[in-house]
Amino acid sequence: MKIERVEVRAVGPEIERYTWSHDLPEQYMTNTIVRLYTDEGVEGVGAVANYTSYDFDRYTAESIRHLIPILLGKDPLKRESLWPSLWSRVFPQTPGALAAVDIALWDLLGKVANLPIYQLLGGARDRIQSYASTPMLEDVPAYLRYVEEMLEQGFRAIKFHAWCLPDKDLELARAVRQHFPGKEIAFMHDAENNYDRRAALRVAEELQDLDFTWFEAPLLDFDIEGYRELTEKVHIPVIPSGNWIQDLPAFSEALRTKAWGAARTDVTVCGGFTPGRKWMAVVDAAGMGCEVMAWGYTLIAAANLHLMLAFNNCTYYEQAVPYTSYEYGMKDVIRTQPDGYVYAPSKAGLGVEIDWDAMEAATIHHIDSAD
Repeated sequence: MKIERVEVRAVGPEIERYTWSHDLPEQYMTNTIVRLYTDEGVEGVGAVANYTSYDFDRYTAESIRHLIPILLGKDPLKRESLWPSLWSRVFPQTPGALAAVDIALWDLLGKVANLPIYQLLGGARDRIQSYASTPMLEDVPAYLRYVEEMLEQGFRAIKFHAWCLPDKDLELARAVRQHFPGKEIAFMHDAENNYDRRAALRVAEELQDLDFTWFEAPLLDFDIEGYRELTEKVHIPVIPSGNWIQDLPAFSEALRTKAWGAARTDVTVCGGFTPGRKWMAVVDAAGMGCEVMAWGYTLIAAANLHLMLAFNNCTYYEQAVPYTSYEYGMKDVIRTQPDGYVYAPSKAGLGVEIDWDAMEAATIHHIDSAD
């Protein structure tokens, strides 16, 4: 089997956009999709998302352009030999570009084997509990109403993206815990890397008293020393955003020095399934959990769901809500069921079918090796 054609499209649909911090504009959400065609008629698809403030992203698609000559004519089933050839020896390639290609290779393998990817990776389970991951809302009453809506849909865990201002964020945390006492509902707070060390400690201590399940991204991921100090002072699990540390040695060092209460990554951040399974093995060897992200469009969410289901060290699936914007261009979607769980796709590969007409209609940048 040989790769005979590679197609890349940056998809930028006109959908409702959201933000996750008081100082961040509503984000343009670009879905960059790689489609691998083979001489045996089997196709592989992978995608990554980018969130930008002023226009859609075309950089990732252009980065993949330079990988196409390496892929053409190669056997797509030889992923381990393909992986190092995709790396530049001079300047590093963006992990998102590598991830989109690698996910497409695994999707293709799954279709050849007639198995979903999570089973190829290990198949630890076929369902995982879900949490609703909110956008930033207007005020505390809006959040309380939103929590009620999520509970009615079956969620028993909610993660708040709020204003990323310590006083306002704590006002929300106190209100939701007062309105929803007890331990039946898990609450998490994501500060999107916005606090300084002093504010992070103040918020962590109060979230701990309010029985929040974890405190996410209070500091920049690069501030390993700050995370280590914070983790030593509180009992609530403190975890990074998972977006910024994109190489395994740095990730392993943070685990070794116990900077976090749990690790966090994303298959589209660490470069795909080929390295991603190694990241998960390192986490497992460190005796830690890894709360994998699944934020974004369905293709990205599906890839991360497969990574979670392949291993046992992730406790929750991150369900981006409201649903509609993230489901653009898909015939199959991933939604939390009334029992509060997300279930494994049953189809081969990524297991979700794409509406290519819709994707083409929203394509803002297109690269095709056949042109």
